Amino acid sequence: MPLGCRENIYDEPMTIFDLLFVIIVLASVATLATVTAIALRGLFRQVVKLLTIYGICLILYLGVIIVVSLASPQRVLAFGENRCFDDWCIAIDEIVRSNSPTKAEYTVSLRVSNRARRVSQRENGLVVYMVDEKGQRYAPVMEASATPFNVLLQPGESIIIPRVFRVSGASGQLVLIVEHEGLTRFPGMFIIGDDSSLFHKPIIVHLP
Repeated sequence: MPLGCRENIYDEPMTIFDLLFVIIVLASVATLATVTAIALRGLFRQVVKLLTIYGICLILYLGVIIVVSLASPQRVLAFGENRCFDDWCIAIDEIVRSNSPTKAEYTVSLRVSNRARRVSQRENGLVVYMVDEKGQRYAPVMEASATPFNVLLQPGESIIIPRVFRVSGASGQLVLIVEHEGLTRFPGMFIIGDDSSLFHKPIIVHLP
């Protein structure tokens, strides 16, 4: 049955951790410039000392990211609840299941929308897949005619993008996961507490 969208309660403005990441990036640039200048003067002992301090600070920062990610509870979204990346949002609109003797087929209708009032939006590097209780991953069956998730949406526009999953031998409860992959996880993968940060548990939606 179709389900309406709700505002994602996890879509929040810039946090102190976002600001901390910006500061670290600026500090990294300043450190690189300082190291280069010192090296050109032949002061290699100072270069080693400065890089050692910088490396220790960077390792501590990455350690905090990992600890916070592992300690954070997994977020579960309800049917129809938006997962937003800035003004681009995605939500489950409908799920239709059909069974055969060997597998179950899920047709998942995903509503993607642009809540911006003046700017067109697209989202690159997004993947959607199912996972069972043993961690087995099920990718959608991709067809040449399938609408990509990075389709350009005009202000206020929303469309339905279907994806078909054929699941056989699944163990226990299935969940749907929407997340970025590869370099499109940057910079979130290096921000403390971000949903895309290193080792952070993905946001899930339980399937019937």
